[in-house]
Amino acid sequence: MFADSLGMRLRGAYLTFHRLANVQFERSGITADQFVVMTILAEEPRLSQREIVDRAYSDANTVGAILKRLEGKRLVTREAHPSDGRVWCVFLTESGIKRQRQASDESRDLHEKLIGLFTAKEQDVLRSFLSRIPPAMAASRLGSPKEVA
Repeated sequence: MFADSLGMRLRGAYLTFHRLANVQFERSGITADQFVVMTILAEEPRLSQREIVDRAYSDANTVGAILKRLEGKRLVTREAHPSDGRVWCVFLTESGIKRQRQASDESRDLHEKLIGLFTAKEQDVLRSFLSRIPPAMAASRLGSPKEVA
């Protein structure tokens, strides 16, 4: 049955968590997707947009739109790469660092609730299983949306 398929189970888990995260981050004035980008930058400053795309498992258009919104809120800034003028490096501003920390603190209960659903061993197994999906699905390249449609 479609409703019980692995794809639908993944969709249900992701979208349920994503909706709850959006509600949680609303207090901080950001979205769950913006939090992901900000947290990636908090852990690794001076990333290029392409590197953010890869780490966020996203696409260039989506990350570009997120960065534009974050720039508008003065939470990130872009600077020319020191050795490649075609590439821009992205940084959290001081306000961005504070907002990311605030959002991280405010979302701790949500993350603990998720983690609490599984034993430590189950968490390791689930991470292992989930980590297989992106490279395998990217490698299969079933075609672009234009080719599939």
